[in-house]
Amino acid sequence: MLAKVESYGLVALNGYPVTVETDISSGMPNYETVGLPDTAVRESRERVHAAIRHSGFMFPQARITVNLAPADLKKEGSVYDLPIALSILEANGDLRPTPKGMIVLGELALDGTVRPISGILPMLIDAYDKGYSVFYVPKDNAAEAAYIRGATVFPVENLASLIQHLRGETPITPAEPKPFTGGTYNNAVDFSEIRGQTAAKRAAEIAVAGNHNILLCGTPGSGKTMLARAIPSILPDMTFEEALETTKIHSITGAMKGTSGLVTERPFRAPHHGASAASLIGGGTRAMPGEISLAHNGVLFLDELPEFQRNVLEALRQPLEDGFVTVSRAAATATYPAKFLLVAAMNPCPCGNRGSRTKPCTCTAAQIKRYAGRISGPLLDRIDLHIEMTEVGYREITDRKPAEPSETVRARVTAARALQRERFKADGIRTNAEMKGELIRRYCNPTGESEKLLRDAFKRLQLSARAYQRVLKVARTIADLENSPEIRSEHYAEAIQYRSMSMLSDL
Repeated sequence: MLAKVESYGLVALNGYPVTVETDISSGMPNYETVGLPDTAVRESRERVHAAIRHSGFMFPQARITVNLAPADLKKEGSVYDLPIALSILEANGDLRPTPKGMIVLGELALDGTVRPISGILPMLIDAYDKGYSVFYVPKDNAAEAAYIRGATVFPVENLASLIQHLRGETPITPAEPKPFTGGTYNNAVDFSEIRGQTAAKRAAEIAVAGNHNILLCGTPGSGKTMLARAIPSILPDMTFEEALETTKIHSITGAMKGTSGLVTERPFRAPHHGASAASLIGGGTRAMPGEISLAHNGVLFLDELPEFQRNVLEALRQPLEDGFVTVSRAAATATYPAKFLLVAAMNPCPCGNRGSRTKPCTCTAAQIKRYAGRISGPLLDRIDLHIEMTEVGYREITDRKPAEPSETVRARVTAARALQRERFKADGIRTNAEMKGELIRRYCNPTGESEKLLRDAFKRLQLSARAYQRVLKVARTIADLENSPEIRSEHYAEAIQYRSMSMLSDL
């Protein structure tokens, strides 16, 4: 007898329907899985066999052929255990044919318990877009799946309970649809805790408001890392669309298991400077996402920037420009989104004291040049704001006057982001940093005094065409923070100063 159960597969972030076909025929007892299964799929035979027995059914002693269609796509993981078990029971006459339009996913333990799987959200979003609306998923994945509006999600605890449900004996209660509520980053340093560094805090506000990359260069103890870790506290709430995009990436890595189901806080990723290119960009045999994709819609913080390997930093250039990365491996090729706010921090020289008001620099000119050479010009060109930070004095440290809290700064950032969403609603982008070509000409068109100011800065600072465009985009953000429809000359002047820090002259 032949039985079919619908399931789903995943290649990177792209899902595809998989039909689990099982044929049971007379002959010598045998079990064969076809349809390009990987090792985990082939090993499902033993898990399915034990799970069926422990659920109170006899495993057929016959010739069993399981086909996973389409046969030309490789099937990976343990996601097909549950649909295979159902199709075997259906082919054996223990179950009626499953209704069309329903998707079954889940890994089986030997006792029939259904275990959670990775990648549930991208699979179900794709399935829902293709017309499927009823999903049977592991109980621990139900919270994640319940965010899909319009879908009916059944949380399955074990194989026996699913069989009873499909027989109409003990129905499974569908998961309650979950409304989206944005979340704030609770572990960030508050801006009010940062003493002094008024100019640097202003630059950080501009960077977040327009999603502009920022480099903090300063002496040890000047507050670079503290400021970077305070940035999440002024990030605006994620929208539902952004939350889904981010959760899809985290879901395929297995990071969503045991969570509330959706990433509601903007990611803050801070890899160590010993990280490899594969861990940062993505890789492995299955072309999994790296840190830059896990930071999508959030922040990627690279502390001690020159200490990263040169090839690792150079690998950032294309994602910073395009907002996505393509990971190619022998077994798989995957494209992941990578629109993140890059926050980098570094010392101005190997000893760290260059530019210090209190400590002498002991580095030679050759050492400084070699240290600066670890960061290429093309990478530096892609960082919009270059900020110089020096030591905070005793008076600033002990000042009891309350500083501006993150909540106040965040309100301005949120208002500026709302202006940008409205401005670009027909252009397919969300922030000023994403503007290119025609959009820059449309929304950043300097005239008169502003044009002369930019022309002089272009020659004096020897800006590249890319750097010039980034100055324009930063100026647009500064105007947005003031709710100014027009970019005035003072906005351009402030944007220019973020490309002319003396401490970065050798970089």
